[in-house]
Amino acid sequence: MRDYGVVSPKFWIGETGKALRGNASAQVLALYLMTCPHANMIGVFHCPVLYMGHETGLGFEGASKALASLIECGFCTYEEASETVFVHRMAAFQIGDALAPADKRCKGVEREWQNISSTALKAAFFAIYSVAFHLPKAGEEASPSEGPSKPHRSQEQEQEQEHVDAPSAKSPRATSLRADWTLPDDWKVWAEKERPDLDALAVANVFRDHWIAKPGKDGRKLDWQATWRNWVRNQRGSGPHRMPPAAGMGSFV
Repeated sequence: MRDYGVVSPKFWIGETGKALRGNASAQVLALYLMTCPHANMIGVFHCPVLYMGHETGLGFEGASKALASLIECGFCTYEEASETVFVHRMAAFQIGDALAPADKRCKGVEREWQNISSTALKAAFFAIYSVAFHLPKAGEEASPSEGPSKPHRSQEQEQEQEHVDAPSAKSPRATSLRADWTLPDDWKVWAEKERPDLDALAVANVFRDHWIAKPGKDGRKLDWQATWRNWVRNQRGSGPHRMPPAAGMGSFV
């Protein structure tokens, strides 16, 4: 189960949001599908209508009608035979519009895509995202003879290992965070753009102190810039908040 999901504020003013105005049940179900415990980062997952009705409180009939509205407005596709839903734009919100070929999250997307049981929905996802996430064409998948597979990694672990450009001179990549570490200018610019409601320098102070206090391997990262980005994204509220993220989130749009 994911610890969190991303819902863009644009949901309410975009084409789909406008189409759902006045249909509260469909709005509830749309938000549920983007955040429910059965979902994954690519938006293709097993979710029977019975689950939808029970967990939203809409009931089976209410969930069925709401789902029909979501399908009609193009928000999702639902395959009754496999009870699998495909939320069309979910991957873009959870991961990004596109990834660089070297971004390690591409492997996570490919793994989730390969696990789609529905042939039709697997093909539908490929048609939309194959270029953006560099999915292999038929026959290009790695064969078992190429070596043992790596252990499954969670969405949060994939995000922590996200590909970034060469780190700045102050980057503590591949080491422990130093007590005299200061926030690099490019990291500060990114944080102010991503979360203008935060005091980037105050958040950086807590970031540094938190990770210095981490003992053992938890205090060492291969990619500190990605860890910083996750830290900033997971801050709560407005203003210079100093709350560290929940356990396991500092290590998903």
